[in-house]
Amino acid sequence: MRPAIGYPACPEHSEKGNLFNLMDASAVNIKLTEHFAMYPNASVLGQFFAHPESRYFSLGKVGKDQVENYASRKGETIGFIEKFLPTNLNYK
Repeated sequence: MRPAIGYPACPEHSEKGNLFNLMDASAVNIKLTEHFAMYPNASVLGQFFAHPESRYFSLGKVGKDQVENYASRKGETIGFIEKFLPTNLNYK
């Protein structure tokens, strides 16, 4: 299983920043834009899990209380989180 940040199982792109820091991606000249796109464009970032029972899944819809909790734990604003999860919000 290879869930990639920004895809249905992990839709919130800003988490790329954590993995970039952990892996020291700048050491191989990979950069993140302000919108968390990778440069150069051919760059790949993923999480790899090997288990016979692993399956892909989608995050689904999240409520305002979940967004507030997530934003608080990340130390971000609610607006920042909403910007990266627009199709996952169950509110407007």
